[in-house]
Amino acid sequence: MSVEPSVDSSDVGGSQATSPAADQAAAERARAPRTGRIQVPVPSIVRARERGKIAAQNPVVLSTEVLTKTYGSLVAANEVTMNVHAGSFTGVVGPNGAGKTTTLSMISGLLRPTSGRVTVGSVDVWRDGPAAKRLIGTLPDRLRLFDRLTGAQLLYYSGVLHGVPEASVAQRAGELAAAFGLESALGRLVSDYSAGMQKKIALACSMIHAPEVLVLDEPFEAIDPVSASNVTDILEKYVAGGGSVVMSSHSLDLIQRVCDHVSIIVDGSIIAQGTVDDVRDGQSLEERFVQLTGGGETRKGLEWLHGSSDSE
Repeated sequence: MSVEPSVDSSDVGGSQATSPAADQAAAERARAPRTGRIQVPVPSIVRARERGKIAAQNPVVLSTEVLTKTYGSLVAANEVTMNVHAGSFTGVVGPNGAGKTTTLSMISGLLRPTSGRVTVGSVDVWRDGPAAKRLIGTLPDRLRLFDRLTGAQLLYYSGVLHGVPEASVAQRAGELAAAFGLESALGRLVSDYSAGMQKKIALACSMIHAPEVLVLDEPFEAIDPVSASNVTDILEKYVAGGGSVVMSSHSLDLIQRVCDHVSIIVDGSIIAQGTVDDVRDGQSLEERFVQLTGGGETRKGLEWLHGSSDSE
């Protein structure tokens, strides 16, 4: 299934989701052909909850099986197993150094696992990399861009590199630039972009070939709040169109607000995963995260920083 990203920056809109609306969306999904787009037009935080229920009935588009990465005695990722369904928005969270970037890099074909398997649809990412990369859009951590190109040139290069027909590249590039608010910057060198603009052009490049799955490592880092809201709308519409997003973020509030599923990684292992509501278990996701990771423990020290005297 090839999923065209929806890039209209207007509100997904609609009245607040209800059970009849969810039932109607499910019925539309059931009637749609297997190669069609899955529409889930429901708004706001309820949208994520309803979307999670509907997505659970859709086929698995991304699967990892006991995915492991070691560096000598260091285990960076330990038997990570997860399934991502079509039309779902999955958050990956964990403390610094927990293995999030390692896991996402292995999923997207950028870092070879020590053992385990990653499949997108029926394609093994590490046995048929070119085919897998046509199905995956990737925004890696600390992405290095070809920044001596203009924004327009970079989008064109990304499109043709992924096999988009040349006649379609210009149209898609223009629509993506408009959606991300980059129209006035397309003629400038990417090296002259701000950090937030570089993040947005990189995200646009990851979507130009209409992938089935987006694997995004900290996509909102360095992006201003207005642009972040716009990017959120774009990603939610992409998911409503049948695409799937796997995204890491340190903003647990963002994950709780926009994601329908979440995986918590600590020391390279997934310690909790499922729907956002199941994982947070009646608490806020931040409270549950602190509880699971032990981050709330009080540590002694730094008394000197609090004005205590060391002359005693």
